[in-house]
Amino acid sequence: MRAPLALLVLAAWCAAARAQDMPGMAMPAPPAAPPAKPDDMSGMDMGHTPAMMAGQLGAYPMTRDASGTSWQPDSAPMPGFAWSAAGWTGMVHGYADLVYDDQTGPRGATETFSESMLMLMAQHPAGPGTLTLRSMFSLDPAMGPDGYPLLLQTGETANGVTPLIDRQHPHNLFMELAGVYSVPLDKTASAFVYVGYPGEPALGPVTFMHRFSGMDDPAAPITHHWLDSTHITFGVITAGLVHGPWKLEGSVFNGREPDQYRWGFDTLRLDSYSGRLSFNPTANWAFQVSYGDLHSPEQLTPGVDQHRLTASATYNRPLAGGNWQTTLAWGRNDDEPGHQLDGALLESAFNHGRSTVFARVETVQKDDLFLPPSPLAGEVFHVSEASLGYVYDIPVGEHLALGLGMLATVNLVPDGVRGAYGDDPAGYMPFVRLKVR
Repeated sequence: MRAPLALLVLAAWCAAARAQDMPGMAMPAPPAAPPAKPDDMSGMDMGHTPAMMAGQLGAYPMTRDASGTSWQPDSAPMPGFAWSAAGWTGMVHGYADLVYDDQTGPRGATETFSESMLMLMAQHPAGPGTLTLRSMFSLDPAMGPDGYPLLLQTGETANGVTPLIDRQHPHNLFMELAGVYSVPLDKTASAFVYVGYPGEPALGPVTFMHRFSGMDDPAAPITHHWLDSTHITFGVITAGLVHGPWKLEGSVFNGREPDQYRWGFDTLRLDSYSGRLSFNPTANWAFQVSYGDLHSPEQLTPGVDQHRLTASATYNRPLAGGNWQTTLAWGRNDDEPGHQLDGALLESAFNHGRSTVFARVETVQKDDLFLPPSPLAGEVFHVSEASLGYVYDIPVGEHLALGLGMLATVNLVPDGVRGAYGDDPAGYMPFVRLKVR
């Protein structure tokens, strides 16, 4: 059993942060945002969300901001708490999970691991615009370079020699160190620049650990490398325009996935590019389409480039005493040379009071489930997964909650690989969680 260091660090940090929280200090007023339709925000519970903070990219509610420069629905809850000091306003968000992981079948494994994330954001007026500083950290490297067991997951490497198969890689200690500067052009339009090392380019939907529909699930999606795997990129510059509910942006970034040395920084490169169009027609909806040209994304196949196309829609509905959010996303990876592979995800989470029920269904084509000399190496297999989970949160402090949860997963594999995976491969993850609120 690997020590749950993240749980201890997050609890200690949150206790210290509570002493520094200064809710009585005035926050600077955000730019005027277009009023939402009355029924769009009905029942919304802002909790500790910094409702008076400006959007980091323009004149809209800060609740629209998600990972990197991606957008979620304005009505989405934003877990965490706000702070203000010396003209700065900010937000703190984070969690640490301790998970018992049992993946069944011939390729399964049993392991206990801890995963975590701490996000700190600060904002201040600067000249004609607004400066936002973003940082995100994780103690995932403590679980070891091979991550945790997860059937049908693929991508990256633990040793620089063989790829990770049926395991989810750990995230890096430094997940985001970035700055955003936005300047208003008129009452509803703005221009912005985002620079990160590491950071997240304009590609894909909101990263799974930041969207309400997926953040309570302790397992990463098996479509991660079809949708949002570029959320940790060692080198990214994004520029864009916001006009009302529309956002158009483009990025140059490092297309290589992080290597197996998760405690440090990777080489800075700007060898890939992407573009994304986002549209939030009402407070409850967020749409995006994006395209990326990734140079040599996988360390073990440096001669393979990838063209990625994604589209997603997220619906969020605030409810009396809770919230409901659903995300539908599709991604296509066109490897050059290689195959054209599609993946799709549907996930939803319903919260009422202290209880949250969450579910995810995925289907994806994969050509990296087997290695030579297996005769199945390089073949494309269409695999699917369905999971259902529940977590009950118990407040243990003003800004901290203890969650007790369970996730169960059923994996569906074609007849051609049943010999490797068994007839009914499944996964079970009971977990406990500390969460900043």
